Amino acid sequence: MNPLKKLFGQTAIYGLSSIVGRFLNYLLTPLHTAQFTTDQYGIITEMYAYVAFLVVLLTYGMETTFFRFANKDGASPNKVFSTGVSTVAFTSFAFILWAFAFQQPIANWLQYPNNSEYVAWFAIIVGLDALSALPLAKLRQNNKALKFAGVNFLNVGVNIGLNVYFIGYCLPMYQSGNVNWLIELTYNPEIGVGYVFISNLIASILKFVVLIPITLKNYEGFNKIILKEMLWFGLPLLVAGLAGIINETLDRILLKRLLFDTLGERETLSQLGVYGANYKVSIIITLFIQAFRYAAEPFFFAQEKDTNAKAVYAKVMNLFVGVVAVIFLGVMLYLDILKFFIPNQAYWEGLKVVPILLFANIFLGVYYNQSIWYKLTDKTYFGAYMAIFGALTTLILNFILIPKMGYMGSAWTTLICYFSMVLVSYFLGQKHYPVNYNLLKVFGYLSVSFLLWWIWNILNLEQGLLHEMGRAFIFISFLGTFFLIEKPLKNG
Repeated sequence: MNPLKKLFGQTAIYGLSSIVGRFLNYLLTPLHTAQFTTDQYGIITEMYAYVAFLVVLLTYGMETTFFRFANKDGASPNKVFSTGVSTVAFTSFAFILWAFAFQQPIANWLQYPNNSEYVAWFAIIVGLDALSALPLAKLRQNNKALKFAGVNFLNVGVNIGLNVYFIGYCLPMYQSGNVNWLIELTYNPEIGVGYVFISNLIASILKFVVLIPITLKNYEGFNKIILKEMLWFGLPLLVAGLAGIINETLDRILLKRLLFDTLGERETLSQLGVYGANYKVSIIITLFIQAFRYAAEPFFFAQEKDTNAKAVYAKVMNLFVGVVAVIFLGVMLYLDILKFFIPNQAYWEGLKVVPILLFANIFLGVYYNQSIWYKLTDKTYFGAYMAIFGALTTLILNFILIPKMGYMGSAWTTLICYFSMVLVSYFLGQKHYPVNYNLLKVFGYLSVSFLLWWIWNILNLEQGLLHEMGRAFIFISFLGTFFLIEKPLKNG
């Protein structure tokens, strides 16, 4: 099979669990923003920022490390898998025990002294999600995309179902006074937003249990020699991952820390909630990037030995940028409709961050594509250096811009950070593992999509048939031009 068709075919399958699955989770945003005030939603936004950081910490680059070592000549994929699983299991359970031991002090530091249960719930969520990472990676390595999709669909389905039950059913019924025996048995109004976390907790437990047979089936014992080599390769990825997650989520943590004294708790959490909700609108591109990464990482490693590998990597970049440019244009042309995913108009003041964050996520995706050069050359320390550079950029700009601009400062910081990392990665990559990327196409797709949106705003057509036909024409024309140029479905 044509390798590009295989890549995008698997991207489509992984998309059923990552794009569709995360999109379904994304559809919880209307439910949460409809039922919770902006400051209550700020709690959800902040807590999941910590989750993202901790999952990276507890997996410490083992997924990428597993793919690298499982594909080496003479390697035993199951032995590599087993060694990685054993190590992650030890550190994950140690983290859970530590969090339970210091539950109240951690809650005090988070400024939720009356909700120390959050610490316990999230410790289990993070620990089990870290433990689930390598069994899911094993499914990807074995090209078991459908099983991978099934596990993730189960996880997403349980999480969504419980959210709908607790927040979409029990909460409004309780508020209206229509309490029945089932609600009395299962619902406590004092828990409030905590039911979002409880739903996640139950879903994570179930996902972990389902993956146990896969782990046991492929487990072949622990190997110290393999572990040492894996850690040597993976620890720079951990540094890169931690620095990267700082770039992705630190703004939501710093918003509270930097604005709390001047705005007070309620207004600070409100800003955090508005920013977090509108970030979900921009995450449409991130959903595609996530599915692409699931398929692309093992694909890139598998292509390494092909004589035409670099040409394939360049072609993948063209296709990737074209697709995300199409997504950007579609989101911005139809933002007046997409904003209703946030039904509460109190959140709409934050829609101005959407184009900034869309382009920020585009550059993050470009960086992920480029980053293959330091992984294929086993120079993962460069990934750490670049991620640290990005993290320092994020820290400095957030400390400067958040006090002056609030969450708009966070959005601009994210864009500047990722664009800077793309530039640094490109020049380093051309020195150590040169790939002849078609920069004219890359910047052409992005520039034209932005220009078309800018022109559409200038036209400012009144709502009606002409308005609908106009934006449909712009979108279809750009999409059609991309297909004519790239012919992504053509063999060869």
